[in-house]
Amino acid sequence: MKIWLDGVLKDVGSAHVSVLDHGLTVGDGVFETLKAERGRAFGLTRHLERLTRSARGLGLPDPDLDEVRRACSAVLEANPMEYGRLRVTYTGGVAPLGSDRGDAGTTLIAAVAASAPRPDTTAVVTVPWVRNERSAIAGLKSTSYAENVVALAAAHRAGASEALLANTVGRLCEGTGSNVFVVLDGELHTPPLSSGCLAGITRALVVDWAGAKETDLPFEVLEQAEEIFLTSSLRDAQAVVRIDDRELGTGPGPVTAEVMRIFEVKAASDIDP
Repeated sequence: MKIWLDGVLKDVGSAHVSVLDHGLTVGDGVFETLKAERGRAFGLTRHLERLTRSARGLGLPDPDLDEVRRACSAVLEANPMEYGRLRVTYTGGVAPLGSDRGDAGTTLIAAVAASAPRPDTTAVVTVPWVRNERSAIAGLKSTSYAENVVALAAAHRAGASEALLANTVGRLCEGTGSNVFVVLDGELHTPPLSSGCLAGITRALVVDWAGAKETDLPFEVLEQAEEIFLTSSLRDAQAVVRIDDRELGTGPGPVTAEVMRIFEVKAASDIDP
């Protein structure tokens, strides 16, 4: 496997990041995960725009997007695969052992790993932990992912693929690595960005393409929703058929199925919408 590290394509065995990198010591970094099919990354421009927004939110220098594009192209060409997870990581670079940044410059990594398309349906659980919508990093795709690791592990122990979280005021927010949509009285809704959720790329496309409404919703809406589905770069739109002990059916409901159809058609017609 070949990995891009700070301007050079390297074998995975020789691609080393310093143990003093701020991304490792304090999670001072941002990242993007993209779907890659047959050597092409989906939604690259939108992902690069969000990478820049996240970096600015942390106070990092803007990433060199021309270099990021070269990095993505290089690793996809060097690691041919039918379907993969393309990951771009951008950190504060080598720094002192503390929260202060150093002056050695940033670190840029691009890597890709083989994956498989997600199934059309999944199970989720709710968890007692919350998103802090007033956090300094709310809405940023930061590498500080320990909270997500804990919540996702709880979901896996319960036989689910995702955990859904409220925010600090009890409103529906998001999953550990996904956005959530609900169907109420036949209408499609998703939490607004003010809830503290990530501005998901797939979320934005579903809002545009399927006409979903951004609605401030109580967390308890999950108990009454007619349909629930998740969106993310690797899930696209994925129907929830079980949430905690509540069964929602054996397959996508009619609204979810139509969203899945629309997304498949639109995405197939434009690799970089």
